[in-house]
Amino acid sequence: MLIGKPSDIPSSEITSKSAYREFLNRRRFLKAAAITGASMLGADRLAEVLEPRTRADAAVTKLKTVYSPLTTTGEQLTSYQDITTYNNFYEFGVDKDQPAKNSGALPTRPWSVKVEGLVAKPRTFDIEDLLKLRPLEDRTYRHRCVEAWSMVIPWVGYSLSEFIKQCQPLSSANYVQFLSYYNHGVEPWATRETDIRWPYSEGLRMDEAMNELALLTFGLYGETLPNQDGAPVRIVLPWKYGFKSAKSLVTIRFVKKMPHTTWNDESSFEYGFYANVNPNVPHPRWSQEYERRIGLPFYEQRRKTLMFNGYTDQVAYLYKGMDLRKNF
Repeated sequence: MLIGKPSDIPSSEITSKSAYREFLNRRRFLKAAAITGASMLGADRLAEVLEPRTRADAAVTKLKTVYSPLTTTGEQLTSYQDITTYNNFYEFGVDKDQPAKNSGALPTRPWSVKVEGLVAKPRTFDIEDLLKLRPLEDRTYRHRCVEAWSMVIPWVGYSLSEFIKQCQPLSSANYVQFLSYYNHGVEPWATRETDIRWPYSEGLRMDEAMNELALLTFGLYGETLPNQDGAPVRIVLPWKYGFKSAKSLVTIRFVKKMPHTTWNDESSFEYGFYANVNPNVPHPRWSQEYERRIGLPFYEQRRKTLMFNGYTDQVAYLYKGMDLRKNF
């Protein structure tokens, strides 16, 4: 089991908050030392000494966080560099390195998220209000792409259920739909390189959205989200394939019937609505039995994929009675 309550996990298997902070402090120390040493090199060499930052994530800031027991254990974190330069974010290009290069113009402040549909009272949340709604938690989750690659990412956020409670959905709301930011002037690659119908849309059954693992996410590695990773707010669903985790949210809509979702609209036989990680159901183009862990040495990358990405104990009850062979 990869997740559990504190009593279920030996402390030796958990990356403690102090260890994580020590890592961040060491990184800051090395940066400071690099700046001091680089002062004699000149401004044109300084960027070569500092930890790489892409144009799109240059404005990230620190977040005040608390540790959460809802975290993946015993696995090496994927580096910040890999997480921020190996992305699927088609609004900014179809190649993995394009979002980091092209998303710098995404206007993350001011930012608001509109709540509409089957709720007691439609309303709009400012991003600053969302950041203060609940204590922000450090949660390290596995990330599994349907393209058969994976990462281990230290996200920052709080359970989506805490936000949903604030929205006061009606009893008739059976699903939640998430809509991403779209502006052709900012994201011309969306129509230049794809035929996708924008804005990006994703959705969950209400009971899935209320599961404690579903994360309303504002950061990674203790800092605000870089643009290419879905700034300033996104969803993270660790037991599902990555395309279910909608980025740069602007609208959350509560609805009675299953909402349309972007990849299911594009190719329903390849991208199902549920999209739970399932090594026993192959994608037409990628076997799901094994995955490649980004950032590890080549001989360590290949590993067997786990059902529900290793979160079976937390989410399997949601799909009791369903034919998981058709649950892609």
